[in-house]
Amino acid sequence: MNYFASKEASSFGFKDILYEKKDWVGRITINRPESFNCYTTSTLQELITAIDDASNDDTVGVIVLTGAGDKAFCTGGDVKEYAGTYTQSPHDYFKYMGLFAKYIESILRSGKVTIARLNGIAVGGGNETQLACDLAVMADDTYLGQVGTSVGSVACGGATQWLSIHVGDRRAREMLFLNPRIPAAKALEWGLVNRVVPRAQLDDEVNALVKQLLEKFPECTRYTKQQVNYWKEASWHATVGHARDWLSTHFTTLEPYEGMQAFVEKRKIDFMGLRKKAADEHASSEFLWGPYSQTCGGCGAKGIPKQFTFCGGCGAKLT
Repeated sequence: MNYFASKEASSFGFKDILYEKKDWVGRITINRPESFNCYTTSTLQELITAIDDASNDDTVGVIVLTGAGDKAFCTGGDVKEYAGTYTQSPHDYFKYMGLFAKYIESILRSGKVTIARLNGIAVGGGNETQLACDLAVMADDTYLGQVGTSVGSVACGGATQWLSIHVGDRRAREMLFLNPRIPAAKALEWGLVNRVVPRAQLDDEVNALVKQLLEKFPECTRYTKQQVNYWKEASWHATVGHARDWLSTHFTTLEPYEGMQAFVEKRKIDFMGLRKKAADEHASSEFLWGPYSQTCGGCGAKGIPKQFTFCGGCGAKLT
């Protein structure tokens, strides 16, 4: 029995991604253009399944990852999901980050060359996705970037580990600290991508790379990828477990709450407000309404936020 027999791509019934296997290529498309191809928890699960299937299918020689439409390759995690789910249940972010790590590792360890077809912006986890891929072809009218320090998170799902490998230490720090947009020409100059072409030529360029790759020995290519991955794997495993724990803990604090809520509410983030709270000995930059320090003299409720004037249990005025 062949336990790894090829399966029809349509048999998986994916909802968030498109999956096609044809002419020795597995094409995986994040199909959420209305949300700039950001991924939810369920999207990550589907991506892992598709990549694993393509990895084990001998009729697939190359994997191409892309996004639907012409605006975005991928813009990382769904901030609305973060705000509505993970800031409300931070311990579950540990599980989510474990899923994201599996997604990135599925690309790294696919045993097939992976090509990022950058049809639009690739920011946050989208840029980390294309960094995990072996090769990248980018349309000349788009850009890359990281956004962690601007939204209340840290780009430690590949960017903090690998940007210095791709672009050097100073440029990596610039991208991670300042979160600038890196246009296509600069992305090519810095070594973030392999090719930049006019949008109309994007598929031709990807297909040209695919053709060259298919004319190489598959097992030699697989082991070459394993060897070249050494520095990526070393930095990843040295940091991702710590990152997973830290991020899940950090999701209990005010920074991600403010960053995610500002996005959902379509307002500016109050960066200086948090800094002022941290500098004020009577305020707190970690808790939305101050540390859980008050006790109600009326009903005895404990752990009431410091800035509350009345008890949320019995309504008594706090002193």
